[in-house]
Amino acid sequence: MQQQFLENYSNIFENKLIEEIISVGVLRNVKGGDTLIEIGNYIKSMPLLISGAIKILREDNDGDELLLYYLEKGQTCSMTLNCCMSSSKSEIRAIAETDTELIMIPIEKMEEWTAKYKTWRSFVFDSYDTRLKELLNTVDSIAFQNMDKRLIDFLKEKSRITNTKTIHNTHQEIAYDLHSSRVVISRLLKKLEELGKIKLYRNYIEIVAL
Repeated sequence: MQQQFLENYSNIFENKLIEEIISVGVLRNVKGGDTLIEIGNYIKSMPLLISGAIKILREDNDGDELLLYYLEKGQTCSMTLNCCMSSSKSEIRAIAETDTELIMIPIEKMEEWTAKYKTWRSFVFDSYDTRLKELLNTVDSIAFQNMDKRLIDFLKEKSRITNTKTIHNTHQEIAYDLHSSRVVISRLLKKLEELGKIKLYRNYIEIVAL
């Protein structure tokens, strides 16, 4: 754990903070598709990603989901930070997009490190800033982009996150993430296939030239 953590965070945190994180942090490995944080649960610890990717989802009153953003190595979730600091229930669902390794930091260390370490304060504020920009991009895409563009952006980002041209998702799963219907997504995917940009298979999509 120590070596992998150092590779991702040695240029972010000072040595004393890294020593504390390694001392109190709990290493956790999760499989792709596993749920890490559920809506309505209290959060007892904060994740720092070492490898892999996590998708953060919001749910409406009808139970439909919307993909907000992805977390990657060297990052954490500002909405998780907020819940930790305020001892409130989670308003997001976090699901491992790929096999993921992370360190869970006890909630009681949040305020202590904010007062004690400048690099931790900077990390927290930068995390809020990054996630806010990503949330604004999500709002903009819903408000101003048509579904064709949103779907292409989704496939590109999915490919980048998983580092593969093969997207292992059904049409229904993509519809859930984009807060759309399976019929609409299937029609748009078929259109992209006819344009030679993707190839469609039973349970996966191959990106050709997006």
